[in-house]
Amino acid sequence: MDERDFFNEKQEAKKASFVCPHCRERGDYDVRWLRRTRKQSPPRGANEMDRARFAKSRDYMVRIDDMVACPRCRKRFEIPMSQSVVFI
Repeated sequence: MDERDFFNEKQEAKKASFVCPHCRERGDYDVRWLRRTRKQSPPRGANEMDRARFAKSRDYMVRIDDMVACPRCRKRFEIPMSQSVVFI
């Protein structure tokens, strides 16, 4: 079974404050995340190994955007956070 069979997926945007490395201007940016919440029960047709994986799984978020554009200088820069997965 695929991991997507265990989770419901929903996109959401969160505000984050970064400093542009080109113009040194601080700004708030919308960063898109994919929230994966565990389903209430394991999918039909799951074997014992899949049920064990489902029992250990938990909600988490994955960052979709890797780069943002500065509104002042219009240059794109990489998000300086190395964290791209957050457990909820």
